[in-house]
Amino acid sequence: MTDDRASGLDLSIVIASYDSAPWLPTTIGSLQTALARSDVRAEIVVVDDGSTDGTAEVLAELASTSAVPLRVIAQENRGRFLARWEGAQAARADRLLIFDSRLLMGPDSFAYFETVDAALGSPPWNGHVPTDPAAPLVGRFWEVPTHIFWGDYLAHPAPTEIGLDNFDRVPKGTGCLVIDKQLFLDACLAAWPEENAHLVSDDTKLLRYVCERRPLRLDPGFRALYRPRTTVRGFLRHAYERGTLFVDSYAGTSALRNVVLWALAVVPVIAVLALLLSLVLGAWWVVVVLLALVVLGLLAPAAAAAAGRAPGRAVAAYLTYVVPFGAVFWAGLVRGLRVHRRSFARSTPAA
Repeated sequence: MTDDRASGLDLSIVIASYDSAPWLPTTIGSLQTALARSDVRAEIVVVDDGSTDGTAEVLAELASTSAVPLRVIAQENRGRFLARWEGAQAARADRLLIFDSRLLMGPDSFAYFETVDAALGSPPWNGHVPTDPAAPLVGRFWEVPTHIFWGDYLAHPAPTEIGLDNFDRVPKGTGCLVIDKQLFLDACLAAWPEENAHLVSDDTKLLRYVCERRPLRLDPGFRALYRPRTTVRGFLRHAYERGTLFVDSYAGTSALRNVVLWALAVVPVIAVLALLLSLVLGAWWVVVVLLALVVLGLLAPAAAAAAGRAPGRAVAAYLTYVVPFGAVFWAGLVRGLRVHRRSFARSTPAA
């Protein structure tokens, strides 16, 4: 790493935090441990996004004892997108590590990063972030969708260059992202709508902008562990938000994706109406066929994920929670179609 920055820092680690008091001590502790095992010079900037759970007190204690400079920015609750924006604006280094408040940084990740980064020309880095295998059942649900879409990489993780050609075939996200500060701010501005910034996708849309300009390195050597939500209520709240952000991520990126988004909203309604009408008319064979199609549609992802080597507990989590997840995700998706309806007029080539 070089010494040419006026701040003397290699990285500003930006953490957006909302009601993360139980996680922050170990999250920040893991960063401190990994930094101590490398020569990377960093600061930590935590944006408290209107937390109500004692986060402020936890951060005050951590700041007073941290061996790594730790600053806290407090704001009213405005959502993760704007929290990260504020943290990036306040960062003193020219390069950022956007880091989720629920992650544990791998102890050797910074040492690996500094060994490889300069030789690669200092690209943006996307961390390899598996889910904590000790998480409760509800926390393992998302491993089924990830193994369906990104199963080839997850079965055999290896350093991968992400560009627009393979953008949808490999895991990516902004939970563990090293990126030049200016590029991140430019990407935020490109993704920023005129309003409803709290409903803006802070990963897929933003990363697509980045990959249009520079390939993104996904590398198992730069890794962190994700600790998922532990309650059904938290899981369903997150599913509702993801439904809305799913629309923001893909609306307008191609005509086919526009059609798929509308189909995901309309087809379930048609299916329910057809089922009710069949019951009223006594068309039991139609009822049986519709129910069979629904069951097969729900089971198929579990079978595909299992074939892609998804852990057994992840498949069990999917089978346990797929019905409430589907209902809540659909509701979030419908909200997204309403909130982001202008995005459908923005027709761009498919990534």
